[in-house]
Amino acid sequence: MLAMLGFATIVMIIVLLLRNITVPVIAFIGVSTVTALILVLTGTYSINEMGEFIAEGVKGVHSTAALFIFSVLFFGIMTDVGMFDRIINALMKRVGNNVVGGALMTCIIAMIGHLDGGGASTFLITLPAMLPVYKKLKMRPTTLLLICVTAMGVMNLLPWGGPTMRSASVLGIDANVLWMKLLPMQLVGIVIALITAIFWGTVEKKRGAGENSTLIIEGYEDTEEMAETTADNGLARPKLFVFNLIWTLIIILALVFVKVPSYYIFMVGCVVALLVNYPGAKLQGKIIKSHAGPALTMASTILAAGVFLGVLEDSQIMNHMATMLASMMPQSMGRFLPLIIGVLSVPLTLMFCTDSYFYGLLPVLIGVGNQFGVDPAHTAITMVVCRNCATFISPVVPATFLGIGLAGVEIKAHIKTCFFWIWGVSIVCLIAGLVLGVLTI
Repeated sequence: MLAMLGFATIVMIIVLLLRNITVPVIAFIGVSTVTALILVLTGTYSINEMGEFIAEGVKGVHSTAALFIFSVLFFGIMTDVGMFDRIINALMKRVGNNVVGGALMTCIIAMIGHLDGGGASTFLITLPAMLPVYKKLKMRPTTLLLICVTAMGVMNLLPWGGPTMRSASVLGIDANVLWMKLLPMQLVGIVIALITAIFWGTVEKKRGAGENSTLIIEGYEDTEEMAETTADNGLARPKLFVFNLIWTLIIILALVFVKVPSYYIFMVGCVVALLVNYPGAKLQGKIIKSHAGPALTMASTILAAGVFLGVLEDSQIMNHMATMLASMMPQSMGRFLPLIIGVLSVPLTLMFCTDSYFYGLLPVLIGVGNQFGVDPAHTAITMVVCRNCATFISPVVPATFLGIGLAGVEIKAHIKTCFFWIWGVSIVCLIAGLVLGVLTI
């Protein structure tokens, strides 16, 4: 019954979001509250226990919310001072009206940015740099996100990436050992990511995107007004361009190499940027207020998602869901377990957070596979590779909301654009694993 309640909760949230019935904050908090009340009224948990679960869930995402607030403020300051205008002009000289080139640049930047395995830092490196270019070329922001998350999904297979480390710990082997086994599938995924960029760049070009395009992209008008050159409102600081560029590079490098919370790095970045560019409390307050709206809107969504994760994950409902799915495996299909779980990984990613997927579902499925002589490593590899493809389209992954917030895309539009393409990418990687001998049945 707990598993069924969990599935009903997730399906309801997805329906509310995709049908545009309500905003994500209301969907996450409202549906999660109903689920929590059901658990309390049925005597499954007490009110105090549910309160603790919710607190733990919010605690797990509060750093992401803080990261979003201060990263939006930092990049907003850099937009106000006019730094991005000069960078965009330089990029546009390279790309020109080459829409496919812009798409490929997105893919390459995302791959390089994701070498540290951090989804949030990759979004922060890629999206602020490329979104203005996409606006200039009249390319859709949903395409930017699709290319970005495809590249991130295949790069997230590195041995220091969270999913690979989690699976290796469940298997009791070194992460490097597991990575070497799945490396051929990752290489195929990298090729597919590049093909994705070329294909969708071509699609955008056929739509009429380009330097002289007259396309009007829904949702761009307001964003463009916010991103207009700041020379008219007196906020531009052309004489400080070199300082601002160097300071931005320092912040990005610190995200990758300095082992302190990412949100603290942006806090420091904002402090220095404000003090140097806009001395005086009145002007600094004006700048902060001008970026408060979008920052708080997405931060509240992330915190609301924390309530949802607390209710389902900390109450062990997700583990019950995993057990229920494993029990539904027909005996005659046991030896095909890696293929089955590989095909279903993308839909399951929308329901299971990373920890519940690998620490809850993976051990159960390994146990099921052992009954049919299935190599545990094969089960783990299919779950890691195929699931990773869809990591950053899942509404139960906090970094997803950081990405859509930076790109100015609604969660429903992101899922609609990416879901079937990403599912196809995961299946191609699965087939590659069979052809290359990584997996056997």
